[in-house]
Amino acid sequence: MYRFLLSRQWVILTLVALVLIPVMIKLGFWQFHRHEHKVAQNQLIASSLAARPVPVTELTAPGRDLPHDDMWRTVTATGTYDTAHEVVVRQRTAADEQSIGYYVLTPLVLGDGRAVLVNRGWISAGNDLTKFPDVPAAPRGKVTVTGRMMADETTAVSGIKDTRGLPARQIMLINSKEQTKRVGRPLLGGYIEQTGPEPSGGKPELVPEPDHDSIGPHMAYAIQWWLFAAAVPVGWVILVRRERRDRVAAAAKEAEEAREAEEAAEARESGDAGKAPADGRTAESTDSAGTGETEAAGEDAPPVPAGP
Repeated sequence: MYRFLLSRQWVILTLVALVLIPVMIKLGFWQFHRHEHKVAQNQLIASSLAARPVPVTELTAPGRDLPHDDMWRTVTATGTYDTAHEVVVRQRTAADEQSIGYYVLTPLVLGDGRAVLVNRGWISAGNDLTKFPDVPAAPRGKVTVTGRMMADETTAVSGIKDTRGLPARQIMLINSKEQTKRVGRPLLGGYIEQTGPEPSGGKPELVPEPDHDSIGPHMAYAIQWWLFAAAVPVGWVILVRRERRDRVAAAAKEAEEAREAEEAAEARESGDAGKAPADGRTAESTDSAGTGETEAAGEDAPPVPAGP
């Protein structure tokens, strides 16, 4: 009764099931690895934020890529702002994650002549995106900035396209190597995301601390994919058993109909045989009756005279 599994429909269905199972398992592990990455990143952020502040020059140098383990480390830098080479970073969201505006990026010149980029915070974009916006003035004189150390942004990592032909002093990505060409002095790799001191009047709006508590839905997605993978063979077995049951029921119904048809035919044949004597007399009885009538007629009839 399982020969139907060799039919074209069931062969295709089985092959699809065999393909879906490993694909779903792989998708589950992909989500699981994303979960592990998120957990590890949360741990790194928490430990980096809790570490004691260090001078920025201990973590980075001109032309150096910031190691991933040093991301979000609290650093300090003392110097004077170079507002002549200040730029704004387009398409950045405020703390409410809805308002679109600019990040204000200002080089801070250190005592040894080198500089480090400082993200002083977020400002509203205003109405005219083709002009340099009104930026709150940076503090004058020597200042000490505290902030989180961040790696240079690239399109590959951030997913932000580095659009060319932007208005003057507007950029898309915060990248120390690119800004070195504009500033004209050595820039330390990476940049500082300022956390202190609090700017006068609250403008620019300081970038909030990164979220390191939520782990996202990746683990739930992984479990869902694995459950789907387990459901495929179970569903296949259920479909096979249902198909077999339907075929057995159909075969039994056909056999019952055939038996009923055979019984009806036998009944008709028996009925035809039983009706023959009841329709009238048999040939023998008819002949006997005819003979008797003749004899009776002979007794009553007058004698026939003899011929001449």
